[in-house]
Amino acid sequence: MSNDTEAPPPEQETEQEVESLGSDVDAEVADEISEDNLLGGLEIESTEEVEIPDRLVDQVIGQDHARDVVMKAAKQRRHVMMIGTPGTGKSMLAKAMSQLLPKEDLQDVLVYHNPDDGNEPKVRTVPAGKGDQIIDAHKEEARKRNQMRSFLMWVIIAIVVGYALLIAGRPLLGILAAGVIYLAFRYGSRGSDAMIPNLLVNNSDVTSAPFEDATGAHAGALLGDVRHDPFQSGGMETPSHDRVEPGAIHKANKGVLFVDEINTLDIRSQQKLMTAIQEGEFSITGQSERSSGAMVQTEPVPTDFVMVAAGNLDAMENMHPALRSRIKGYGYEVYMDDTIDDTPEMRRKYARFIAQEVEKDGRLPHFNEQAVEEVILEAQRRAGRKDHLTLKLRDLGGLVRVAGDIARAEDAEYTTRDHVLQAKRRSRSIEQQIADDFIERRKDYELTVSDGDVVGRVNGLAVMGEDSGIMLPVMAEVTPSQGPGQVIATGQLKEMAEESVKNVSAIIKKFSDEDISEKDVHIQFVQAGQQGVDGDSASITVATAVISALEDAPVEQDVAMTGSLSVRGDVLPVGGVTHKIEAAAKAGIKTVIIPKANEQDVMIEEEYEEMVEIIPVSHISEVLEVALSGEPEKDGLIDRLKNITGSALEREIGGNTGRPSPQ
Repeated sequence: MSNDTEAPPPEQETEQEVESLGSDVDAEVADEISEDNLLGGLEIESTEEVEIPDRLVDQVIGQDHARDVVMKAAKQRRHVMMIGTPGTGKSMLAKAMSQLLPKEDLQDVLVYHNPDDGNEPKVRTVPAGKGDQIIDAHKEEARKRNQMRSFLMWVIIAIVVGYALLIAGRPLLGILAAGVIYLAFRYGSRGSDAMIPNLLVNNSDVTSAPFEDATGAHAGALLGDVRHDPFQSGGMETPSHDRVEPGAIHKANKGVLFVDEINTLDIRSQQKLMTAIQEGEFSITGQSERSSGAMVQTEPVPTDFVMVAAGNLDAMENMHPALRSRIKGYGYEVYMDDTIDDTPEMRRKYARFIAQEVEKDGRLPHFNEQAVEEVILEAQRRAGRKDHLTLKLRDLGGLVRVAGDIARAEDAEYTTRDHVLQAKRRSRSIEQQIADDFIERRKDYELTVSDGDVVGRVNGLAVMGEDSGIMLPVMAEVTPSQGPGQVIATGQLKEMAEESVKNVSAIIKKFSDEDISEKDVHIQFVQAGQQGVDGDSASITVATAVISALEDAPVEQDVAMTGSLSVRGDVLPVGGVTHKIEAAAKAGIKTVIIPKANEQDVMIEEEYEEMVEIIPVSHISEVLEVALSGEPEKDGLIDRLKNITGSALEREIGGNTGRPSPQ
């Protein structure tokens, strides 16, 4: 039987390689894994024992769908657009794609002087490595010609000077003639130097498909350019082909061109990029209209690359529709996950992620078992969802590096749990630092009230950025109206917040036994700041404040709350509950009301667990039961609300498994 029949076909080999990608962590794993084992059964003393895969694609954590698409796209040389939250692995997947591309013959690109038209240099492609040899051969030939010309020049000069001195007896005329001859030969030699080609793209030392990151590149860096020549006459000009510079699209030929934040490219660059994708070649010309390079345009240069475009959700809005159509028509669109299921296998991969970050940095001590567990706990917290881990690994990698820096400063052998805890305090985001500063200042000026009871004042909770909570008091006042009654809200409300106020006003009109058509309801978000209030997570706060003001029922000031509200009084889930609860604890709050649907998402730090009581609710009447003080008024109000909404309290809205959107 021949060897050809014994070997599996190339397609089968590729599929086997694809299936092996993202294999499990190479380390000792326990036979039985308990649910609370944060290492997923890994039996290690430090990350030093975890082996790191050689291929970049094997190092990708999560993003199973995106990785599957990238592998298919690499196999078929398709374009890909990846949209998602920053720090979820878009650039890493793009680099991995360049390693997975089919092995093709890489090319060198040479630009030659065009004797017929100097402003239209000729382009030639040769196999990788041949470009250097051609340049060396041309240089050697030019060197020999120059040597011969120099020899001839000195012979002629010697004859002329000798004749002037010995025969004519006029040495000054001989020296002058020698100078003229010297300049004539030097001027003429420039023509031979111009025959040396310009090595535009050199792939002699490249062993895999090229990867070019063109994120934020200006037109010249992306599309190529021709340098300006201030000396354009008199024999001092630089030949046009020597001034040609390649762009990222030319360097990425036979490889990957990665452009993050694709929407930041100007429209003209996107149009030209679209042409390069469509035609597979693109001529280089000067990008400045006032430059001498604007007169130069080369023959088409190969641009046979795979395009990987990336960005946030807003990238699609400012992206040229035709460019997106090209990518979508000849490739894939992928949305990047920002969380993943919390399984033992994923926990093991997070331990490997820490080992990868340590090895990549090269200056950090490895993490011991307890330190790895603390980082995985933080990954759970940052996910904001029960039984999930965050995939914002750039931010998590920042925590790893800060903890490692602390350990290195102490000259510790390993990074410990204490180092990670210190890093969590030191690596707080700007928003968290501002939020903590707000909390302290409000305490100083007694703007934060955490005891007693007040009519029409409720402690709401909000988020700043993505990982910072802050307490946002809401005040309400009911006054006689000079005309038709209306609800007036202040505090730089944005669209979603305005809608939530309208929903609250609908509930108030329905439950209240008073005629509020002749009253104005004033709602103030105290010290909302320049950013204003966005989202509807303050809905139950607004409703409680207004109901308190209408019924003259005091609100307990050691209670804070967050939650969205439907027009029927159901409390709906919101985002960021963990950070909001921690902010309430820092402010001295004793009780926090959250939507029942968010109960499973709470993962507060141990230091706050004993400081606050968390009460999940599913209806506004339950909120009032906890927040309002004074038995008679409260009971009457709640009874009326229950009668209007019927059996709303018996319904469990927390069973909705849909993911709450951050508010």
